[in-house]
Parts: sequence; C-alpha cells; structure tokens
Amino acid sequence: MSKLENPILIGIIGAAQGIRGEVRVKPFTEDPMAIAEYGALYSEDGRRFEILDHRLAKTVVVVRFRGINDRNAAEALKGLNLYIDRSSLDDEDLEEGEYFHADLEGLEAWDAEGQFWGEVSGVLDFGGGDLLELREDGRKPVVIPFTLAAVPKVDLEAGRILVDPIAAGLIDTGEDDEPGEGFDGKGEGPGGARD
Repeated sequence: MSKLENPILIGIIGAAQGIRGEVRVKPFTEDPMAIAEYGALYSEDGRRFEILDHRLAKTVVVVRFRGINDRNAAEALKGLNLYIDRSSLDDEDLEEGEYFHADLEGLEAWDAEGQFWGEVSGVLDFGGGDLLELREDGRKPVVIPFTLAAVPKVDLEAGRILVDPIAAGLIDTGEDDEPGEGFDGKGEGPGGARD
C-alpha cells in the first residue's frame, strides 16, 4: 500500500450485488454511509477506488465504484480491504475523551507505579462498550474495559495510556471468589428459583 503513510481500515468488500458492478461493503465507520465522505479508498496493493454511488442495505452499504461495470468485475473484488489515510480523519469531529481506534493502537499501557502492562493491539466492541486488547511479549493478550476508571489518562503525544490495574481487572483482588449477598450456593439469587 505505497500510497498511504498511515492506512486506516474503513471497510471490507463482500459479495457482488446485481449485475451492474455493485458490491456490498461492510463499513467500519460509525455512520455506515460516511464511507463515501473520505474520498478515494485504497486496497493493500495500491489500487484506488472512487465511489460513484452508494446506498444503505441493512448492515452493509451497496457501492458502485468507477470502472467496475459488471458482475464479474465486482465478484473479483470480494474480500478486499479498503483503506484511507489517517490524515483524512478530522480530529475536530471528536469530542473530549473520544479517540480514533487507530490512534489508540500501539500505545503502551503503564500504571501509576511504573509497571508496564502491554501495548494496545486492538480496540474491540461487542456491544457493551469499548475494550482494549493489551499484548506483551511472552504473555497471553488481556482485554480491559476502556472506561475512565480503568484508563484514567490517554496521552497520545507520549504514546501511553495510564491504567488502573484493579479497575481494569489486571490484578486479582480475590473479591469475586466469595459469594455475594443473597447467594445460596445453588446458583439461585435472592428469593430462590421461581416456577
């Protein structure tokens, strides 16, 4: 991908749609239709794709690219990753405390005591809020919540995040090992099972 200095994955081309060269694209933008707002998109091999038309179709965006005019050409694009350069993203669109995932990846995670916890290798979201995946050589990756309690400070200029290892769940405090109030040891909470 010689044309992009800092590539950001913005979507993946899926199946062809119809016979006129349209493809389904799974977007990674907050607003699926925003995929067309960044100008040209690029593939890993440096090909440039210009969006001529796009429309929302459930969880994907149906896109027509310049020069892709039939189903065979569209089918040849299946599985292709689409990128933009980081410089295409406007930092002014972010509110305080918001970050682009690409800016968080690669940051080192340190706690207030000076202990290194790994490097942010990914930002995940399974529907319950953002999670940061931390990797350190020789260790299994760990996932921590990206909350103010677990990550009280993000310093992009220094390339670091400050983590609270207890709030992040990195240190076993033993508190979860004991049953809570109302637990009867049979897997039933307060009031017992109901029929």
